[in-house]
Amino acid sequence: MIEVKNVNKSFNGKHVLKDVSTIFEQGKVNMVIGQSGSGKTVLIKCIVGLFEPDEGSIFFNERNFIGLGFKEKKEIRKEIGMLFQGAALFDSFNVEENVMFPLNMFTEMSLSEKLDRVNFCLKRVNLENVNKLSPSELSGGMKKRVAIARAIAMNPRYLFCDEPNSGLDPKTSILIDNLISEITKEFNITTIVNTHDMNSVFEVGDNIAFIYKGLLWWQGTYLEIMDSDNTELNDFVYATELMKKIKKK
Repeated sequence: MIEVKNVNKSFNGKHVLKDVSTIFEQGKVNMVIGQSGSGKTVLIKCIVGLFEPDEGSIFFNERNFIGLGFKEKKEIRKEIGMLFQGAALFDSFNVEENVMFPLNMFTEMSLSEKLDRVNFCLKRVNLENVNKLSPSELSGGMKKRVAIARAIAMNPRYLFCDEPNSGLDPKTSILIDNLISEITKEFNITTIVNTHDMNSVFEVGDNIAFIYKGLLWWQGTYLEIMDSDNTELNDFVYATELMKKIKKK
């Protein structure tokens, strides 16, 4: 579980996050949605430690990340897996080397142990016998699955996904959504997904936080979105003509 308490963040006098408090539950796919510039990406970066909040606290299972020293923060970072937008694989590494990268960086496992872990993670994302392929030989969906394998290589307690479906076709997007959801529940991970994709929200979003102009404007389940009378949320969710037709039904 990750708990955010009264987090504020400003840049050059602009108040980007305004007293945001919420809980991201363990074993659930927690989604953060909102318009571009709403503050949702800044919130994610504050949680993972890329930005330091001006005020507030961020608890990783009751450990206040903000109040910890360098070594303690490093230990928590080892518990975090990251799935970057666009996969962010290393072009000069093959698949095996990409997945093994965090193990090389943060563990003292033997080569055989690391290879066992790499193969386990690749098998879990339904990719086998691709170890020696380069990223350029992979499809967009395969790249995302390799990136997920790398993100879970350290057996993380927390998984952050930044626009995981960016650049993917609808069918592949569903496969990635379901994979993230399955892994979250199978390994009891606290997963946070930053997304614009409302299909993902309705498909696998267990809990949704809607950020509007730096404020936590609404939170609830995907089922509760359907019945919400929050004007700003509805304007965001039902922005397209297709979604407006669904809302009318």
